[in-house]
Amino acid sequence: MHGILGKKLGMTNLFDANGKSVPVTLIETGSCYVLQVKTKETDGYTAIQVGYGEKKPKSVNKPDAARFKKAGVNPLRFVREIRVSDVTPYNVGQKIEGDIFAKGDYIDVVGTSIGKGFQGGVRRWGWKGGPGGHGSMFHRAIGSIQSGARLGRVTKGHHMPGHMGVDRITIQNLEVLDVDKANNLLLIKGSVPGHKNNFVVIKEARKRPKGFVKQKVVLTVTKKKSVKASMKK
Repeated sequence: MHGILGKKLGMTNLFDANGKSVPVTLIETGSCYVLQVKTKETDGYTAIQVGYGEKKPKSVNKPDAARFKKAGVNPLRFVREIRVSDVTPYNVGQKIEGDIFAKGDYIDVVGTSIGKGFQGGVRRWGWKGGPGGHGSMFHRAIGSIQSGARLGRVTKGHHMPGHMGVDRITIQNLEVLDVDKANNLLLIKGSVPGHKNNFVVIKEARKRPKGFVKQKVVLTVTKKKSVKASMKK
């Protein structure tokens, strides 16, 4: 199991060999840096803490600044933890590129859905609504919310109007159509949760399709310039 962080740039389409239009999501992977390596001996499980997207040092609090300085990287905007089965290929400060995935791989993408504000039950939960005639006087209203005199209360978890969106969504088994290493882009078949410029987590698919052959991934260690040297610029 391995993964990387990225930013959703938007959607486009490609044409396959049969001339069929295929929806494609462009994700900019850029450069991710390992901030911490967690092992079973010290933390009870194996994982890596990864950061992506540089930001201004003045926008970082002191604890985070110390963490970035310890890893030898500039302050990063998006930090997440990714569970991995083996942490031996990873080192603190290591740079991870999008080429850990290859064309034909299947991945899981985790993102935050687009916020839609306060919505009624018809849009939020797909209620059928009342009759459409003018005399019904009941079109998109809530209706009864109690379960009768036997219970005498509103059932816990009952669907009601409220805030919609801004949820953590995972889309599984998305196919990687191409990897553009020169421009740090992943071309993924299908849609990805979130709006444009939304940060996402890209992980190796947990439930791979039948017949899928996993390719061997080789990670290369790339040294990063020191924080002092980059801040001088």
